[in-house]
Amino acid sequence: LPSQNFYNQVSTPLLKKIQFNYPQESVSDVTQSSFHNYFGGSEIVVAGKVDTENLQHLESIVTATAANAELVMETLRDVEELEGFMKKDKYADPEFTRKLWAYLTVNQMMAERNTAPTAALKRNITKSILQMSLDHHIVTPFTAMLIENAEKDEIMLADQPKDPRRGCCPGTLGLTPNAPNNNKGIPAWANITAEPVSFMPEHKSPPVSSLSINRVDNDPHFIIHLPKSQSNICFNINSEPGKILNLVSDPVTGVVVNGQLIGAKKMENKKLNTYFGKIGFYFKNKGLKVEITTETITLKDGSYGITLTWSDTGHIIRKQLLISVKKESNVTVTVGEEMSFMVLLHRVWKKHPVNVDFLGIYIPPENQLSPAAHGLIGQFASEPEVYIHHQRPGQDPEKPQATMEVKGNKLTVTRGLQKDYRTDRVRGTDVQCWFVHNSGKGFIDGHYKDYLVPHLYSFLKKP
Repeated sequence: LPSQNFYNQVSTPLLKKIQFNYPQESVSDVTQSSFHNYFGGSEIVVAGKVDTENLQHLESIVTATAANAELVMETLRDVEELEGFMKKDKYADPEFTRKLWAYLTVNQMMAERNTAPTAALKRNITKSILQMSLDHHIVTPFTAMLIENAEKDEIMLADQPKDPRRGCCPGTLGLTPNAPNNNKGIPAWANITAEPVSFMPEHKSPPVSSLSINRVDNDPHFIIHLPKSQSNICFNINSEPGKILNLVSDPVTGVVVNGQLIGAKKMENKKLNTYFGKIGFYFKNKGLKVEITTETITLKDGSYGITLTWSDTGHIIRKQLLISVKKESNVTVTVGEEMSFMVLLHRVWKKHPVNVDFLGIYIPPENQLSPAAHGLIGQFASEPEVYIHHQRPGQDPEKPQATMEVKGNKLTVTRGLQKDYRTDRVRGTDVQCWFVHNSGKGFIDGHYKDYLVPHLYSFLKKP
């Protein structure tokens, strides 16, 4: 059984070709940063020196390959963060990271010594190992360890080199607990950090202009941009928690975008607000599914799956599908040059009596959907003719009304403001639009209940 468990662990690595990259001017004396494989249950540790006096944040880029998917993870950390973390535990050694770096460096030099091609190089590496062991009090095959009792009147030899003939440099051994750090003997191969490079192909993110994008955000408020008439039309959908609304369904390109509703913690003014708590993308022609919740971002390809959290900044590439995660902010899903989608994360105070975390989605009208596309947003890939006229004062002086003719219907619409949260996720940016009442009735095809689907990746069945 132990052999079987070991085989199950090492037979299929989780990651391959793992590379840790740091800006060269930020770090020095980095230990091994390139690894062939990463297995479940194993760990990877990279250590190095950081100039804390001139650097506040440390940036890193980690690349790897996982089951035909290319991964890129970006991190940005406060260099003092670890020190604060160590202080939380009164038993933690404040010099732990320094000792860990020394331990890894010595082990690395030991491996280098074993493969040294010449005796002279082997002696030089041995000198470096000796100096490191003395500076950082590490026992190696070339050093001895002495233990002194509390009364300091007795010294015991706890360990010594197993083969004295492998030692070198008589007279250099000695305990110097207060000796200054001297790392001049560390060979150049220990400095293996390279300049970070761009591992991602250039891709176009969704446009940032507030007038050129379709979006669903907040409770959920839809804003449809009609480029030909240069109009923004908005409407709300009032449904129930747990229901799944189809946003885009294109049987020709094989693209589906659905959103599942969640409810607020309690009712306000006899109404329970609903929001998107989960958004699913299905790219049928690629066999890929993407599930985005307020906690995780998951890519699925058959039985294969990989998950990032909102605390990550990174990228996943699979079958020319790019998922880019910006920490605690947004996710962009890009399909070649044809389509892109942005999902925005809204965090609220966890102890808020009513509000919950939720998602918004932004879809550029330039996405190359087919004329067969439908859904609450997808149907407007083929822009309908809209004629807005007879503008007049409304019950609220700041919200005039007008008549909108669309799809053979005459609707009374109200001028108002909705929010675009891409540039300001707290206050949002005001977007003027004509509001269609009754859950968009007359502007969308049919009734909003016609857009309810049974599963997160279901295509919309048109009547």
